[in-house]
Amino acid sequence: MLRKLKLSLFVAAALVGSVGTVGSVSADTQNTLRFGIEAAYPPFESKSPTGQLQGFDVDVGNAVCAKMAVKCEWVENAFDGLIPALQARKFDAINSAMNITGKRKQTIDFTRPIYVVPIVMVARRGSGLMPDVKSMQGKRVGVLQGSSQEDFLKGHWANAGVSVVSYADQDQVYSDLVAGRLDAAVQEAQTVEDGFLKKPVGHDYAIAGQPLSDPATLGEGTGFGLRKGDKALARKIDAALDALKKDGTLSALSQKYFNRDIIAK
Repeated sequence: MLRKLKLSLFVAAALVGSVGTVGSVSADTQNTLRFGIEAAYPPFESKSPTGQLQGFDVDVGNAVCAKMAVKCEWVENAFDGLIPALQARKFDAINSAMNITGKRKQTIDFTRPIYVVPIVMVARRGSGLMPDVKSMQGKRVGVLQGSSQEDFLKGHWANAGVSVVSYADQDQVYSDLVAGRLDAAVQEAQTVEDGFLKKPVGHDYAIAGQPLSDPATLGEGTGFGLRKGDKALARKIDAALDALKKDGTLSALSQKYFNRDIIAK
């Protein structure tokens, strides 16, 4: 009986040793890489009329999985809940146009920057509004909830008489802008160009002034979010991204979606 008990303990120890700490099994030891995404931010991530995920980030993620020789799985989640869901191990990495900021780096890790997109304000043509607190004082500006743009506006504009209104969905921002419930909206340049300005509903609107700038809140580019301490997976993803930069795959995808190269060098 004692020998059987010792054997059972040995087998259990061997099994734990083969997978690491209990509950820590991730894409590093599996054949699948699970990405967390909110599919409501074209052209980076959205859904086709048939319900298929599409967009620049989706293509980048699929290219990374192919380079790593693993299967991609996509887990949809509200943007402001992506970090908690990552920490709860609902997926292995965030791939949803998430800017790398100091605030976020306090709770999660990131890959090296993949691409950089300007943050801009859009307003009705002829409104005279400019992306600064003097022009926007007493006005209402819409922004995606949980985004780095929201951090910027709340940190720099909200305390200077600008009403910052946060939305769970980017399309809701545009709807309220057209309906007159907002005076302006702040988001990534390519998102507002493809998701709003190039559509008939956005005909009377345009980007106002110059892009916003603040490394502390708007970040240093966009990357995949990873759990703190997930070093092995980070090394594998960074290696795949480096290879895709060197062979031109990421730049080709950037040209496909944006007609310019936004890939971080």
